[in-house]
Amino acid sequence: MGQKVHPLGLRLGITQKHRSVWFSKFDNYPSLILEDKNIRSYIFKKYSKAHIIDVLIKRYRTTQNIETKEPIDLVEVSINTALPSKILNRKNTKESLTELKGILENICYKQRLNNNFFNSLIDKKFHTPKVEIILNVFKVEDIYSEASVLADYLIQQLEERVPFRSALKKTLNRTRFTKLKGIKIQISGRLNGAEIARTEWVRKGRVPLQTLRADIDYSYKTAKTIYGILGIKVWLFKGEKT
Repeated sequence: MGQKVHPLGLRLGITQKHRSVWFSKFDNYPSLILEDKNIRSYIFKKYSKAHIIDVLIKRYRTTQNIETKEPIDLVEVSINTALPSKILNRKNTKESLTELKGILENICYKQRLNNNFFNSLIDKKFHTPKVEIILNVFKVEDIYSEASVLADYLIQQLEERVPFRSALKKTLNRTRFTKLKGIKIQISGRLNGAEIARTEWVRKGRVPLQTLRADIDYSYKTAKTIYGILGIKVWLFKGEKT
């Protein structure tokens, strides 16, 4: 059988950039990776209807708090979303940002508290400093040129019991006015409630997955139907980068 490779991870440094940009000492790497995972998991779970495309995390060098003179880590979290109104309350934008910022800082604080406790058990004197979050929310204009948005739309259709072929056609129609060169969608599971699970896919245009300079966007999500879970994969070909 053919060995599958993640199309985004394969192109890191060529057409794709890292979603986390930071460097740390060897001892702190596991806890910081877990911090990134916890931040992303909370944001995607809390704002599942906001069509979040990705969450970029950037860490800066440890600095000092001017007032308390305590060391702090500055962590910049940038959320790219199709519907920023789902994250930002229109009446109290500042309050909603402050609330989310406080929750994310609390997530990091709990993780670092556990890490400091573990370090104390193995007689390490180093304690990671507190975290201060810088939060940015950006709106993506051409939303139907993003694989995650199309996957969310397809999930919505399937969970409303729309036949999968009709759902696929509706999803393809959403990309008519975009500048995409190609799109491929694959659904796996008990389609339309069939007894035997199978895989169906549809493609429009060309999707050269083995060309490294091809700008490929990819998303994998699951739809929870009354018959079980359906796996959805979306590939978008946006052109070639030289």
